[in-house]
Amino acid sequence: MATLVGRSAELTRLRALLDDATSGAVAALIGGDAGVGKSRLVTEVTSIAAGQGFTVLCGQCAEIGDSVPYLPFADAIRTASPEVEAAVKARPVLARLLPDGGTGGDPETDRAGLTRQQMFGTVLGLLAELSARGPVLLVLEDLHWADASTRDLLTFLVRMLHGERVAIIGTYRTDDLYRRHPLRPVVADLLRLPSVTSVQLGPLSASALTELLFAIADAPGRLSAATVNQIVASAEGNAYYAEELLAALSDPADDTRNGPGLPSGLAALLMSRVERVSDAAQQVLRAASVAGRRSGDDLVRAASGLPDATYDEAVREAVANQLLVPDGADGYAFRHALLREAVYSDLLPGERTRLHGQLAALLSKVPGAAAELAHHSLASHDVPGAFVASIRAGDEARRLGAPTEAHRHYDRALSLWDRVDDAAAIASVSRGRLGLQSAAAAFAAGDVPRAVHLLRRIWQALADPEAGVTAGDDDPEMLRSHIGERLAYFLLESEGSEAPAEALRVAGDTVGESPAEPATWYLARAMATYAMAFMVNGDDASAREWAQRARDAAGGEARWVAAEALTTLGQLSSREGDTDGASRMFAAALEQAEGLRMFQVELRATYLLAEQHQARGELAEAARIAQQGEHRADREGLGLAPYGMDLRHLHFQARFLLGEWDDAQRLADGFPVRVTSLPEAVLSAMALFIDVARGNPAVEERRTWLEPFWGDGFVGYVARSVLAEQALWSGDTTLALAHAEAAIHSDAWRSAVPSVLRPAAVALAARADRAAAARLAGHVDAEAAEVASAKELLAIAHEGARYPVRPKAVLGPEGQGWLARAEAEYGRASGHNTPEAWEAVLSAFGPHYVYETARGRWRLAEALIEAGRADEAVPIWRAAAATATQLRAEPLSAALDALARRARLDPGARLDPGAGPAAVSGAPAGATGAYLTEALTDRERDVLRLLARGQSNRQIGTELFISPKTASVHVSNILAKLAVTNRTEAAAIAHREGL
Repeated sequence: MATLVGRSAELTRLRALLDDATSGAVAALIGGDAGVGKSRLVTEVTSIAAGQGFTVLCGQCAEIGDSVPYLPFADAIRTASPEVEAAVKARPVLARLLPDGGTGGDPETDRAGLTRQQMFGTVLGLLAELSARGPVLLVLEDLHWADASTRDLLTFLVRMLHGERVAIIGTYRTDDLYRRHPLRPVVADLLRLPSVTSVQLGPLSASALTELLFAIADAPGRLSAATVNQIVASAEGNAYYAEELLAALSDPADDTRNGPGLPSGLAALLMSRVERVSDAAQQVLRAASVAGRRSGDDLVRAASGLPDATYDEAVREAVANQLLVPDGADGYAFRHALLREAVYSDLLPGERTRLHGQLAALLSKVPGAAAELAHHSLASHDVPGAFVASIRAGDEARRLGAPTEAHRHYDRALSLWDRVDDAAAIASVSRGRLGLQSAAAAFAAGDVPRAVHLLRRIWQALADPEAGVTAGDDDPEMLRSHIGERLAYFLLESEGSEAPAEALRVAGDTVGESPAEPATWYLARAMATYAMAFMVNGDDASAREWAQRARDAAGGEARWVAAEALTTLGQLSSREGDTDGASRMFAAALEQAEGLRMFQVELRATYLLAEQHQARGELAEAARIAQQGEHRADREGLGLAPYGMDLRHLHFQARFLLGEWDDAQRLADGFPVRVTSLPEAVLSAMALFIDVARGNPAVEERRTWLEPFWGDGFVGYVARSVLAEQALWSGDTTLALAHAEAAIHSDAWRSAVPSVLRPAAVALAARADRAAAARLAGHVDAEAAEVASAKELLAIAHEGARYPVRPKAVLGPEGQGWLARAEAEYGRASGHNTPEAWEAVLSAFGPHYVYETARGRWRLAEALIEAGRADEAVPIWRAAAATATQLRAEPLSAALDALARRARLDPGARLDPGAGPAAVSGAPAGATGAYLTEALTDRERDVLRLLARGQSNRQIGTELFISPKTASVHVSNILAKLAVTNRTEAAAIAHREGL
């Protein structure tokens, strides 16, 4: 191997990356032109990492394009240590990437979308497990050839790995990244993350190339300066080109050694080296170039057509001439991808077609090679073979959880359908069934519009018997029912305003055209989707009727359909105010789904059951069920799948509301901060609850990354509701109102549902603060405007609590608590801050809502003080302060301390025992010497602080619960003790001494 030269700076950065990986996940993307030395640099880094005790996993993408899903990950685990292989085999989803294929489900029943999430979650879990034993280095080379699933999985891992000791290094050719190359946005996206380093390899300097030339082991003994200069000038900083130019000078047939003319262009140079070996070796190289940069020995042996002895000698010659290198136990690879490309490009058209055909014939019976078979079949113009192989490749991709690739393969087969005689018989699948599989894969990949478009076309074609959509053993009624049901379901997941109505029509037609007898699973499923369509369109009575009919029709043949129907019935019961019935339905649905491995149904039932308990105020039970569901999702690699992710944040919410904040913080710390996808944004928005309540510094970084997602109704609602509270804690009522009102109107319907109560109450608190300030300043008009705005907000809160679209729905304890708080805040805004209003808040929330109880006690203590009942306020204050301290709710603790200081309460010292005089007096940390303010009493210091803010005697009196006259007396005493003549001079001293 050539010596690494000219890359000391880049190697230093990558050494630092390995050092950083021992304390948390990091990544580097190495870009550079072909031949510039990316692989050589990575080889050096992997050697260093192995020496430092890293588990090293290396995988490489293939030139055949993006048709083989997860290829570099499969490559990495296939060549890993026995310990890694054992960890992989313990995960059935991941074991599918191994040569024996592991175990897996039927592509018809195994949901590709969930399988994809399982694959992502399982790879994440594997890396986490390995990193618990020691640091891990994952290398993915040639990402410019990566398939879509690999690109998505790489992005997922880089964003989701945080504390794990994992370093990821990816390499790619910059000269191959044309403007619309699919890797370009991935690189741009990843480089936004602080944990990702970009390492760009430019051309080597002339001195570095010279050093490289003299360091190569098999270089000529003496190189003239003229020859070195000629090589350096021709190579233009490309290390591989320089090595090949030097190798060209080593031709034994050349007696002058240092004097031959150098070939023009890299391709010509590479082919000049190929042409030096025997005809048999060249035949091996041609077969290997068609097979790919890395090829199995048996495959190339057969494709070359050479006798065994001749083949073995030819391979030995190619290796000796550094054209091929051994790759694993049973294969070979070209020394560089550029060499393979040169040999492949030199093939004659007929020769290329013949070799592709030979490889297709050899691969036709190799398990798991359908994508490669389809590639070679197309290249050899074998349309029927490519057609069949594409369908097999789609099935394999679905099984691996790669729906993007599955959809591409199925779509290719559909495009070839009319060019194949008797296609249905050859494929053993009808055109309609194949279209359904393609649409399902598109939906699983997130391309809902494409899925809907495909099924609409098939749905319409099914009405024409001459369209040839069904064939063979296809049951036309079953296929139409299946396609109609899926079309309706996909439409319900669409964003178009007309989609719900179309879904209802399609589902209705599907049910109407399906025979009622005998009852079948596909009819039951169509009924269940019809019920969902009615529910989405607001017809709850019809939804209940059809959900019940679906449950009855499902029977024992399709318990999972019965479970889906039960969840719909539970949701309808909740809408009608029957919370007990809803809980029973969800529990029954969960019981039906367990053990069926229909994870989406099971997780949905678990989520809805936990959510129902939380809505009823049964927080401990909600936390227990959500935690069980979260663990179930994690075991199956579905932690970030739909409902798996929902269970994660529901578990967090329950712990947060219960006051189990250390557990909640642990969960929130696992929610990504640097989010670039909607599911991640939902989790990060949820984490704001505890980050804001504790005053954690992560708030600002979360806000920055969440801002692009504020347009999403749910993320915008959650994030801006909580950020409004942060602004309120800091005294910025303008920002608080901007966030709260944005949350209120984040969706057109949100102002008429109970979720509006929280941001409305926060906005009312901001209006109350502004009204109180206007009242203190004597600004009557401003006060009236704030009270009027507060009245409008209160009306919004009442309308949300009324829930006009679901008048029978029961408002749970949390909703009742926020409604009571909205009313109490309105009282504060209008100048009637009564203790009774805040007692109502405490009563509505109940003691299980620990943080909200503490916040209510803070306001209750304030109201009692304003009412002249300070003695009653003290125990209330103490209870709130104790909770705030226990929770480490710093903003609430600060507000309670400010209240105690203003009201001169004596709740008991809460200073740190080690605090010095500066902490007691408020003097700046590290200050020394006497302070003029030391002569003031505690009350006078309080007055001076407010005076320094520019407040009048009346405002000071209101703030400190004393009369304006008493405030005036304190001000006079302060001026005398400080020996100043006016308030401005006193304020200057206060600022100077840190008050």
